[in-house]
Amino acid sequence: MTQTPSEEAYDALEREFGVFLRRARAASGQLSRAVHPELDSTAYGLLVCLRDRGLARSSDLAAFVGVGKPTISRQLRALEDLGLIRRRADPGDGRAHLLELTDEGRRRLDAVRSARRRHFRARLRSWPEEDVSTLATLLARLNALAAD
Repeated sequence: MTQTPSEEAYDALEREFGVFLRRARAASGQLSRAVHPELDSTAYGLLVCLRDRGLARSSDLAAFVGVGKPTISRQLRALEDLGLIRRRADPGDGRAHLLELTDEGRRRLDAVRSARRRHFRARLRSWPEEDVSTLATLLARLNALAAD
């Protein structure tokens, strides 16, 4: 059966995206362990989210990474036990807590992010900056679809 150009494009997308996801999962584990040897692969994304947002509720973080309350509670407890995040009372809701990076968490995350940025620059040095920017824009559009 002959594929149409549209089918070929979507097959190529599925194939390349699959490779990208497998490599991203492996990299996520390495990044987490670079922050702290005892972290699992989802921890890096949680730390980045807290770095970008400043303060967040655990329910917001659970929605961001797409996990349930019990899972996010375990992950956040591990980050807290390692001294990478802390809880503070939510001034808008006395029953709730907000989470933030500790100074140690920020220091460790910033070191890993700097190394990651150097890695991207080295891997993509042959690309025009406009292509890197286009890739970032397209990935943002794809991520926005997942948020809906």
